[in-house]
Parts: sequence; C-alpha cells; structure tokens
Amino acid sequence: MKDITSTCRITVIQAAPILFDKDRCLEKAIRWIAEAAKHGAELIVFPELFIPGYPYGMSFGFTVGRREESGRLDWFRYYENSILVPGPETERLGQAAAHAGAYVSIGVSERDAVTGTLYNTNLVFTPDGQLDAVHRKLKPTGAERVVWGDANRDYFPITQTPWGPMGSMICWESYMPLARVALYQKGITLYLSPNTNDNEEWQATIRHIALEGRCFFVNCNMFFTKEDYPDDLHCPEELKRLNQVVCRGGSCIVDPYGHYVEGPVWDREEMILTDLNMEQVARSRMEFDPCGHYARPDVLTLKVIEA
Repeated sequence: MKDITSTCRITVIQAAPILFDKDRCLEKAIRWIAEAAKHGAELIVFPELFIPGYPYGMSFGFTVGRREESGRLDWFRYYENSILVPGPETERLGQAAAHAGAYVSIGVSERDAVTGTLYNTNLVFTPDGQLDAVHRKLKPTGAERVVWGDANRDYFPITQTPWGPMGSMICWESYMPLARVALYQKGITLYLSPNTNDNEEWQATIRHIALEGRCFFVNCNMFFTKEDYPDDLHCPEELKRLNQVVCRGGSCIVDPYGHYVEGPVWDREEMILTDLNMEQVARSRMEFDPCGHYARPDVLTLKVIEA
C-alpha cells in the first residue's frame, strides 16, 4: 500500500429524498453538503438514488405480459426527474463539493443521453469539483429491472483519495462475491455502499464484508415515510399497502475488523460525523489480505472485463 493520510473525517447523510422531484432533491443535497462542511467533513456520503428518490413499493403497472398506461405515466414522471451525467445537476453538485472542499458520493437515477434507458448510478466528486467516478449498478435487483437497465460501462471505478483507493457498490451488488473481489483487487480502503436496505440480515452482511475486505464499510441508507410520496401518483392502492415508515435507515460505518464505528442509526434523518483511523486498514491485513498474501493466484483468478 502507498502511504495514506491517517485520519479521514467522514459524514454519512441519512436523509429523506423529495420523491420524484430532482430539483428539490438537489437543493436538499447541497444544503447537507454545506452543513457537513461546517463540521470539517472531508468525505460526504449520500444514499442510493437520492436524486430523485427510490420509488419503493411501486410496480409502474408492470405484470408478467402486461403493462398499464397509468403506470407508464408514473414511470415517465420518474424518467423526467432522472438526470443526465454529466449535466446541469452534476455541475451544481461539483460546485458544492468544491465549496465544501470535500469528496462527495451521491446516488442518482441517471438518464442516458442517447437512449431512453435509466441507470441506478453512484457519482463521486473530488474536492476541486470534478466528477471523478460514475458507477452504474451492474444488476438491478428484482422488479428494479423494469425501471433501470444493467450497467453497460463504468463497472468498477475507484477514486484515489488521501486515504487510499475508494470504490462503491450499490445495495445488493454487495451480494455478488466476484464484484466484491473486483474492488478488493484494486486495494480499496473505503468501500461505499449507498443502498435502500433496512433489514437485519443486511447488517450481518456489511460487517462480514468489512472483515473480508479489510476495509472501512460505509453503509448509507435513507429514512423516508409514506407521506414523502407525491399525492397525485397513479397507484394509490400500492401506496396504501406500504408501512408508515417505508425505510428505517440503518446507516453506519464498520471498521476493517467488522466492528461498528458509528451507528446503525434508525428511524430518523441524521448526519453521522466521525473520524476514521485509516491506519487500521494496514494493521488489519497483517494476517489476512484478500488479494495479497492470503490469495492463491496460482489456483484462483478473477478476470474483469472493463468497459
């Protein structure tokens, strides 16, 4: 490993998006970035699809072999509130990162500039405001596949930070063993996980990955309720079936030994702020280094097809 800065002041933003409204989501993100900067944050992490929110529980009128026009109208509304990358919204996010002097990671629904396809995408901006990494989710999970397409590029980008290489996996991508290894092979010290996953089993998963990868696992989830949906969507019966609290959060940070540094935080918006001791990464790899001295490349290899 190259020499790294020993302390990283990180902020994890567990917040509710303004669903189906990219402009208000953007403004809220910029406010959180400015607030985190007041506390000296050097790395600011937002959840999956913070712009324009995760449409939990919605079917968009899809059933096997059938579509409903009312669902198509809701999908088109979501499409219109997805963003181009790069585009005006990424320009403003870059400016906010530069003003804060911090790395910023944020999940967005990306609208392809050529086709009509949407992608579940995570963006990373550098402290000088540059868009450094664009990671499209490799495989949308379950019914997500009727909203977002499979990644066709930007598979495993990393950002070189003062604290070592930083990469991201979006939600259930982290259940893909080979995808994790693709990041481990790049030597990541910071594993960002923007997601919408508030179940107990997920907490077990993320602690395992931190221990397996000998890295800090940054788990960033949303908190939002039924009232956060627009009241004029075309699926009232679907929304009625939702719990009052749709997503409880559970954001946290896990160290390279599998122990919680902060959190998990449940059932509220919160800005988690802490200083990470980055020296723990190298120390934790003394007896286990997944792609170093504990690997057997003569027996097992991973070939990544980059695009």
